[in-house]
Amino acid sequence: MTSIANSRGTAVLVVGDLIIYAFSLVLALTVRYGSIPSKLLLVDHLPSFSILFVVFVLINFSAGLYDKQATFIRGHIQGLLMKAQLVNAVLGVVFFYLAPVIIAPKANLVIYFIISTILLFVWRLIMFPVLSVSRKQSAIIVGKGPDIENVLKEVNGSISYGLIFKERIQPKNSVTETVQAIGDSVRNHGAAVIVADLHDHNVESAIPFMYSLVFSGVRIIDAGKLYESIFDRVPLSLVGQKWLVENSGTALGSRRIYDLIKRVMDVMASILIGIILLALLPFIYVAIKLDDGGSIFIVQNRVGKNNKPIKIIKFRSMTANDSGDYGKNGKTPLKVTSVGRFIRFTRIDELPQIWSVIKGDQSLIGPRPELPSLVSIYEKEIPYYNVRQLIKPGLSGWAQIYHKAHPHHAVAVEDTKDKLSYDLYYIKNRSLTLDLKIALQTIKSIVSKEGV
Repeated sequence: MTSIANSRGTAVLVVGDLIIYAFSLVLALTVRYGSIPSKLLLVDHLPSFSILFVVFVLINFSAGLYDKQATFIRGHIQGLLMKAQLVNAVLGVVFFYLAPVIIAPKANLVIYFIISTILLFVWRLIMFPVLSVSRKQSAIIVGKGPDIENVLKEVNGSISYGLIFKERIQPKNSVTETVQAIGDSVRNHGAAVIVADLHDHNVESAIPFMYSLVFSGVRIIDAGKLYESIFDRVPLSLVGQKWLVENSGTALGSRRIYDLIKRVMDVMASILIGIILLALLPFIYVAIKLDDGGSIFIVQNRVGKNNKPIKIIKFRSMTANDSGDYGKNGKTPLKVTSVGRFIRFTRIDELPQIWSVIKGDQSLIGPRPELPSLVSIYEKEIPYYNVRQLIKPGLSGWAQIYHKAHPHHAVAVEDTKDKLSYDLYYIKNRSLTLDLKIALQTIKSIVSKEGV
């Protein structure tokens, strides 16, 4: 599965970048001193530059340079790579001045960044695409609906996958007809892979036949899992009670070590954020008071883990507190204040929620806590919506990073369905690595003024 979705490409890119960083250092010292650097000279530079290498990879990670979707888009990669290198150069200069004794002289750093930038462009735009090209295997896809169609279009329209779908088979009501269609397609196209919606009742009936094909060297792949690995979200049309049962252990938080480590990290990070908050508080107080003279904080009711009601505190960014009374009989639409526009854009308005994190009602990373009035609507309109309440809500999350049409201050069933697909992906795959990626992407979104 991972090889087909090209997830190994991320590891190759990380290792390749690290090799480029190390080789660039050797070349920079060679250019600077006119000869291949001695062991002693390398030892003088490696400790400090090794720290920078790790920082550079983290910056690349947050910039999206290791995302599957961006790997083969040359124009997109050029822009991301240049931005990341500029940030890396600034951090390198800052590090240089913090440790001037460790890194000698300044010219070495300048030469290093010139060489590393050139080599990174060569590696990313020329070498990696050549290494990644592989012969595509013939495949057929069995299923119906828009999500199956999206998988077909994505795989056949990109060079980043090792498959090419030769035919799409619509499941028949008759098991015999479905089996016949699959068998004929495999023979006609010499298919080595069958991607099937194994949660579809009509396809499920054909599983014994597909299993028999395994002994002929044909691989069977769950279309839902392939969709997840490509789009980083769970296809709602392929989610049913079977999916929920299979993933209930993850959703119910059975990984105690992960939960314990995450809790410790939540508290430690909240303390650091609290220190920043105390420094910002006087300025925020004055700004809000000068803007419209209203209250500094608002307290809202939200729905937490296991549908437990929780209260969160935020800096007020609107003309009043949004209690979630929407529609014809609801309150007059609220407006964002001038100061509110800035603190929402920079996510400063969310900082007081760290008190909820310290209390244990929230986590720094998780599905966004929703207003009770909206939850009552969405639970009726969207199947399995309440699954997102199986874990703690968070200040930032997978959906906040990757779902673009955020529903704000109104009932938005269709947008919320899309958002749920990202929340379910996080619930199923949550890990310290995924949490770190979300944290880095959140910082990147704030710094780049994208907002989340």
